[in-house]
Amino acid sequence: MQYDKGKHCVFYHRYHLVWSTKYRFKILRGDVQLRAREIVRQVCAENGVEILKGVVSSDHVHIFVSVPPKLAISDLMRRIKGRSAYKLFREFPRLKKRYWGCHFWGRGYFSTTNGAITEDVVLQYLEKHIDNPTGISR
Repeated sequence: MQYDKGKHCVFYHRYHLVWSTKYRFKILRGDVQLRAREIVRQVCAENGVEILKGVVSSDHVHIFVSVPPKLAISDLMRRIKGRSAYKLFREFPRLKKRYWGCHFWGRGYFSTTNGAITEDVVLQYLEKHIDNPTGISR
């Protein structure tokens, strides 16, 4: 396991993020799919987010990312979905016919964390920390 480092912290934050197109229309194909992928990469790079793995399907996007602690997941998703919708509508005018309300992505997203240790390991560590505060916890 490789920890990431900030100026004043060491972290290991991995998130699996999923969001879909409005009405689950299968619109992410061809040029639109490639451009959406490129925009997501740009937004992540600008915010210090490392994409570990990603898939752009025809009606939804999955990414597995490493996110620095200074960035909230909700802010990252707002930036990704907002910028990609704005740019896709500008670059592909035909999308406006399909999405007449100017909403490209569906509301909300799915997010889950992934770590190298389980909840049981943390609880076990805390148990030992209470019993022997000068031992393994130092």
